[in-house]
Amino acid sequence: MQDKNTRWKHYDSIDGLRHAVCDAIALSAQRAIAQRGRFSIVLAGGNTPRAIYRLLRERNMDWSKWHVYHGDERCLSPDHEDRNSLMVQQVLLDHVLIPASQIHHIPAELGPQLGAGAYAQTLQACADFDLLLLGLGEDGHTASLFPGHALDNSADAVPVFNSPKPPAERISISQHRLNRSLEVIFIVTGAGKQQAVNDWRSGVAIPATLIRSANGVDVYAYEVDLY
Repeated sequence: MQDKNTRWKHYDSIDGLRHAVCDAIALSAQRAIAQRGRFSIVLAGGNTPRAIYRLLRERNMDWSKWHVYHGDERCLSPDHEDRNSLMVQQVLLDHVLIPASQIHHIPAELGPQLGAGAYAQTLQACADFDLLLLGLGEDGHTASLFPGHALDNSADAVPVFNSPKPPAERISISQHRLNRSLEVIFIVTGAGKQQAVNDWRSGVAIPATLIRSANGVDVYAYEVDLY
């Protein structure tokens, strides 16, 4: 049975999806800043978000009110090409005027346990996120919450070991902390995600279905069928 709190949006082109997500981020930021004087966003890694961030940096935004976080990170050196933080820095943050004190990268170079502990302390200073961006893996994972792994909600950020995707060691914001988001957007592209989407829409428990918001979840989809 489909979750009525999940809103599925299908796009016929990748450009249409990218612009729609960019519009949604801009609207969320404008609304949060008008209501609360700040905007806290959790960014996703990956190629599709990369293109969205390129669009986003061209928008006329009140960047000084933005507070940036990451949903997960790989335990690699900060200058490694597979770091989410490096991609976001190069594609978005180097081009907009967000104060450095409001950019909160996960210190995954410290290793999974020390890095998770440090990021959990960082998150304690942040209220509920205004907007959470997430992707969907072919196996149904999101952030670094993988199927078959015991769910760890012992802290706001948790270490991840034995990831089925390299590198094996990662850090993820925990499910409970991710759920403390006022808005949630999943970005789902590629035919390889079809089985995960089918499972999600038919009520099969996959990690992505653990992420919820009081205001529901929006899924922006391209190259998958929504039966």
